[in-house]
Amino acid sequence: MNRPALSDLSVDWLDGLDEAALHRALHERIEAAFQLCREVHPHLPRPRVWLDLRGQCAGQAHFGRGGLRFNPVLLSENRRDFFVDVVPHEMAHWLVHHLAEGPRLQPHGHEWRTVMRQLFGLPGHVTHRFDTRRASPAPYRYRCACREHAFTARRHSLARGGRVYRCRHCAQTLVYQSLESVST
Repeated sequence: MNRPALSDLSVDWLDGLDEAALHRALHERIEAAFQLCREVHPHLPRPRVWLDLRGQCAGQAHFGRGGLRFNPVLLSENRRDFFVDVVPHEMAHWLVHHLAEGPRLQPHGHEWRTVMRQLFGLPGHVTHRFDTRRASPAPYRYRCACREHAFTARRHSLARGGRVYRCRHCAQTLVYQSLESVST
């Protein structure tokens, strides 16, 4: 099955869209990816779509809710990559989940990579490289020997509860910098 890669499609027109038009265009892109998946699985249920995801994650196939979730901040800031990579990425999860029978599959395993490559014509990157600072503010500061680290409220809570985090560069345990110690 030789298809043009989705990355070959022009998406320059996305830059001029306001937020409402961008969200409509996202739904249209999801519908196009869904119709492509229906060629493989004619009875694939249509996913519901939400723009309610926060934090560093760009998208999520949420089988419990029956649909796909997307991060509106990352969508707005990374329009082309969202349309070319994130939508097919999540739709591939949706398709593989509904094709699979038997034991649970690895999220980015062979089946998912095959769908990304053969159906969408994409290499199937597992993670994105978006700047997530606006989408995921992390107000809690931790230090090690080499740098400062920003923690989200959830990670800060886990650290305060006893979980130990280490720097990937210097391997030193990260230490919370309270507001008093930062200002002095």
